[in-house]
Amino acid sequence: MPPPDSRYGDDVDLTHSAAERALADELRAWLADAVPSLPPLPAHDDLRARRAHNGLWQKLLHQGGWAGLSWPVEYGGRGASPTDELIFLEECFRADAPAVDSNFVGLLHAGPTIMVEGTPEQKARWLPPILRGEEVWCQGFSEPGAGSDLAALATRAVRDGDEYVVTGQKIWSSYAHVADWCELLVRTDTDVPKHKGITWIAMRMDSPGLDIRPIETIMGSGEFCEVFLDEVRIPLANRVGAENDGWRVAMVTLSFERGTAFVGELLSARRLVHHIAELARLVPRAGGSAWDDAGIRRDLARTAAHLDACWSLTKWNVSEAARSGIPGVGGSVLKLQLAESNFDLVRVGMRVIDHARVALEDAEIAGAAEVVMESLRAFAVATGGGTLQIQRNIIAERILGLPKEPPWTSS
Repeated sequence: MPPPDSRYGDDVDLTHSAAERALADELRAWLADAVPSLPPLPAHDDLRARRAHNGLWQKLLHQGGWAGLSWPVEYGGRGASPTDELIFLEECFRADAPAVDSNFVGLLHAGPTIMVEGTPEQKARWLPPILRGEEVWCQGFSEPGAGSDLAALATRAVRDGDEYVVTGQKIWSSYAHVADWCELLVRTDTDVPKHKGITWIAMRMDSPGLDIRPIETIMGSGEFCEVFLDEVRIPLANRVGAENDGWRVAMVTLSFERGTAFVGELLSARRLVHHIAELARLVPRAGGSAWDDAGIRRDLARTAAHLDACWSLTKWNVSEAARSGIPGVGGSVLKLQLAESNFDLVRVGMRVIDHARVALEDAEIAGAAEVVMESLRAFAVATGGGTLQIQRNIIAERILGLPKEPPWTSS
């Protein structure tokens, strides 16, 4: 359930205009009717059923005029401000509305990138189906040898007439086995520095030559996939941006990922603060409860303050996006602080539940499983969209103006 603390409600309204408060009220009323109308969420391992559920919710949002709130009107959005978008995300979270899940690459990465970099024809073809929940996108960026060093990717695309012929391998492609399209980075020139020979293209996920293999995680989920490409043919018309300009286009994609895609994770972390506090008051400890431990209260309060700072930074990033059209490098600062605060939070939670940390289910402590699951997810939050080491390099070079790290050489 959403946090009951008034800090997450009334005081936020003090910074909102009358129009923004009216928007929140209108959305809250709509959500009160729409969310209960949904069927139950399918099991976490039935990804095709969950995709259908995600699509249904996106369709309802579109019909209600809430899909892509800040997207341009010509593509079905409302042309609202990034601040309105934040209000939308927070109100959906309060109402326990479905998460974006399988639609996240299309709505948060590929769609915004196509809006900035795509041709009018590409925008007209791809954006409306994303907004209506009819087409799901996945991401084909990382490779076994190109994760944090994304520019080292080796998947090769060779021109053949009006097509690219693509061969290689991608990994950690979320929802690839239920997706319709993939935002794909390929190497189109091997004779230039690695950042300069990359191209961004859109690939149909039913293309001949694709082999998609789900990866089961330690949490028992299977949304991640390996994708093998064996001479897959992709039309040149599916290229977004110029050939060999894909690194710059990818940085646009990643700026959206680092700047806006972690709002849901931040809201979840702020809710987890309250869940851990409630658990601490219930868990017996030395004749009282875990809440009697001043160290637990202090560390939980410190982490809550850090998360509040992350929310303020999110608002700053949104203001930057409103001015420039693209979230700036402040997204890396947010990602870094959020990931570190998330680790601090789940460490406090594990101290509270004590012995229950060793299992996903514990009959003695109801609610302990959520803390255990979030402790595992914390590693995904820290890794997705660029590891913490990568974020530190971005902050050092692009914000602080420090010199680049010298290349490593073996002695």
